Parts: sequence; C-alpha cells; structure tokens
Amino acid sequence: MASKPEQSPGFLLWHVTLRWQRDVVAALAPLDLTHVQFVLLASAWWLNSHGDDPNQLALARHAGTDVKMTSQVLRKLEAKGLIERQVDPVDTRAKRLRVTERGAELAQRAVAVVEAVDARFFEIVPDRAVLLSTLRLLAEGGHR
Repeated sequence: MASKPEQSPGFLLWHVTLRWQRDVVAALAPLDLTHVQFVLLASAWWLNSHGDDPNQLALARHAGTDVKMTSQVLRKLEAKGLIERQVDPVDTRAKRLRVTERGAELAQRAVAVVEAVDARFFEIVPDRAVLLSTLRLLAEGGHR
C-alpha cells in the first residue's frame, strides 16, 4: 500500500488523465465537439475509411464507450449533420453508421488537433515506445 497519494500509480494516473482531458476538451471547443463526440466521430470515420460501416454496438465496442451513451451522442452528431444512420440491408432492425463528407472533414481536423495535444502533453516522456507499449498492455487487460 502506498504511504502517500503521490506514490499511488492509480492516484497519479487519475490526475494525469484529468490534465490530459482538460487539454483535449479545450482544443476541441473551437471545433464545437465534446471529447466523447470526437472519440465517436473519429472512430466512425476511421472504421468507414477502412471499409467498415459499423452499427452502434460495434462503434461503442471500438471506442470503449457505453452503448446507451453512444446512442445519445450519435443522435447529436446526426443532428449536426456529421453522421448518417442507414438501415442495415442484412438486419433491418440495425442501423449502419456513415460519416458524412462534412463529418469526415471535421474528424480529420479534430484528429490533427488532438494529436497535437498529445504531442505537447507527452513530450516530457523520455521513451514514447515504452509509454505506448505499457498503455497498450494496460488497455488490453494484460495486468491480470
């Protein structure tokens, strides 16, 4: 057990995450996107550009978001004209998601903005490859 909060990896990760999220939110504000809207729009755009028109569940799984929250955010993105929902020809109960031309342009701009935030935020990390491999391991549950 850590004797001080600053010796707790979880406590430090919490604070690092909050700082990084504040930076991302501030950078996305001029684009009129929330952080979650960005994640879902960018994920849908990436999947579309790699030949996949995901349904809502597949997009939520890819983005790591809650399915109900994903549905609410997708409605907002649709209202902004950034995504379209199309009936799945195989399963008419499901809707396939396509990013509109305007949505694709915004997604690409937003990805560049967030990548710039990442570059600035993580520039103090001496070995980016180690950071990325550690984060991947933790994200995949490799700590079990």
